[in-house]
Amino acid sequence: MTAVSAARKHPELTPLTLWIMTIATGLIVANLYYNQPLLEEIARTFHTSKAKAGQVSMLTQLGYAAGMFFLAPLADMLKRKRMMMVIFAFIVLSLLLTALSQSINLLIFASFLLGASSMIPQLLVPMAAHLAKPSERGKKIGVVMSGLLIGILLSRTFSGVISEYLGWRAVFFIAGGIMLVIWGLIGLFLPEVEPDHKDGYRQLMASLIDLVKHEPKLRLAALRGALCFACFSAFWTTIVFLLKQNFNLGSDVAGEFGLVGAFGAIAAGLMGRLSDKMDAYKLSGFTLLLILMSFVIFYFSGHSIVGLVIGVIILDMGVQATHISNQSIIFAMKPEARNRINTIYMVAYFLGGSAGTFFATQLWKNYQWNGVCAIGTTLSVITLIIHFANHPKPVNKQVAIQ
Repeated sequence: MTAVSAARKHPELTPLTLWIMTIATGLIVANLYYNQPLLEEIARTFHTSKAKAGQVSMLTQLGYAAGMFFLAPLADMLKRKRMMMVIFAFIVLSLLLTALSQSINLLIFASFLLGASSMIPQLLVPMAAHLAKPSERGKKIGVVMSGLLIGILLSRTFSGVISEYLGWRAVFFIAGGIMLVIWGLIGLFLPEVEPDHKDGYRQLMASLIDLVKHEPKLRLAALRGALCFACFSAFWTTIVFLLKQNFNLGSDVAGEFGLVGAFGAIAAGLMGRLSDKMDAYKLSGFTLLLILMSFVIFYFSGHSIVGLVIGVIILDMGVQATHISNQSIIFAMKPEARNRINTIYMVAYFLGGSAGTFFATQLWKNYQWNGVCAIGTTLSVITLIIHFANHPKPVNKQVAIQ
């Protein structure tokens, strides 16, 4: 009876399951980024400023953080697959509301709901870590995370091209159809994972505070991730403005930069494998330097497409590799609390992203591209200082390679 229960709680992570999780993660997280190449067109549609249109992107990210904070911990006390199936209904409804919005404020509200409901990737990543063998955990996380990064980057390509020919509203109608397909695949092929937490929701949420208080590695990873994603979001939110101003290029070209950035996703599998074998702290030191290097390149490339392309590849490799390294650390902590640990990390991560979007769009008004590069460089330096100021003690090295 015990063996049957154990098998029911810990089904095997088959190649089919892993690939469905990877594809679903990429396509769901794409919902958060479709609007970024469209901000110029959205501002024109509603006759509003670029800063106001930038709130669409910022509120999407804040919604994602809210969804992760209030919903993701539930995966430790509810059946995970059943929970995802319910949330999918809200994703589809949010996409339709976004596509049909008739005012900028309604679009901002719809974008917040879309962000909140599109938090399913933050159930799938811990699920992959849970189902994977400990010796392969970093590798499997790397596969799923490569799907996530490709989804983030190619979402811009998709939305840029579609909006150029069919208008920005068509992007969200098509996305709704894609979500219906993914909904069916998850319902048919994903295994059910039984919860470990037996207490109520209040106790579940209170335990988040205990985890933050007693897990210094989690605090460091969350802060490091938040600052990195702030850099990432600052660039990707404003690149469409730069391309229009300096090159007179539209949303389709801004989206095509996602194809370039997708090269950074190649690093995900490699970094996942390295995190199974190499000290994660040392690995993060190298990857954080890549982010700083990218903004130095961006500063000198305001009028150079080639320079921007090189910077995009380096930025996305640095951000993705740091993210994989962070997750390898936090998922080795407490197996029974992986969803709550991931909630803390990812809420911080997307709060950082929304802050990066906000500051970049505000700085753009007065300082344009130099202001964006200044905020990216400053945040990169702060991240490196925090990272090297928190050198782990030798006894902690074992955790990083578990």
